[in-house]
Amino acid sequence: MQIADEIVQQIRSGVLKAGDMVPSESELVERYGVAGGTIRKAMVEVRASGLVETRHGKGSIVKDRPPVRLRSSDRFRASHRRGGKAAYLAESEQSGATAKVSVLYIGPMEASADIAERLGVDAGTQVLARRRLYFRNGTPVETASSYLPWDVVKDIPELFAENPGPGGIYARLEDHGHTFAEFVETLQARPAAKAEASELALSPGAPVVHLLRDAVTKKGRVVEVCDTLMAADQFVFQYRIPATD
Repeated sequence: MQIADEIVQQIRSGVLKAGDMVPSESELVERYGVAGGTIRKAMVEVRASGLVETRHGKGSIVKDRPPVRLRSSDRFRASHRRGGKAAYLAESEQSGATAKVSVLYIGPMEASADIAERLGVDAGTQVLARRRLYFRNGTPVETASSYLPWDVVKDIPELFAENPGPGGIYARLEDHGHTFAEFVETLQARPAAKAEASELALSPGAPVVHLLRDAVTKKGRVVEVCDTLMAADQFVFQYRIPATD
């Protein structure tokens, strides 16, 4: 929609800055010479961009969002773990951002059918769940839930702690002999559900990226499944793809 595209471009270019009010419906009707219904449809598109938030009785306000952050496959390099940096902290440091992780839950959970299939266990089997909310420069940008087989984690007490230590959970798994061969990721873009939008401070229906990752050891076992949801306007994905066998 042309009107929505123009408003979004004004936000991205800085004509409308963080904290500014988007012009009211009546102002937009006068500016564009269209009906109110057309403006309301355009504002649905603008809100879906994730660039504004609607406050009851006040209208739409341009959100203060941190700049886009590159998410690269290099974040899983073993050298980062040996240097004591988990993937999220390593990539945030490279981009010059201030990172924070809030742990929401750590404990046993029954594996859903999808998670169980990925881990190679029966549905309903007890696994360790670790759910986190990630912040960049004070803004929530990502949620992540890790699921690990109970027989793998039961003898690694650090994995039950909020801070598993330098290098994160992958470093602790490797300390106990689970050496990684690869990380397999599947991504899907979709609109955020109401609860997801609230958790990530997005407008309802704003685009998010749903990522599922399997951490596979050299023995071919999946020792972690990570279910991640990211604010789509905050990430650019970059992957290295070998051109040879």
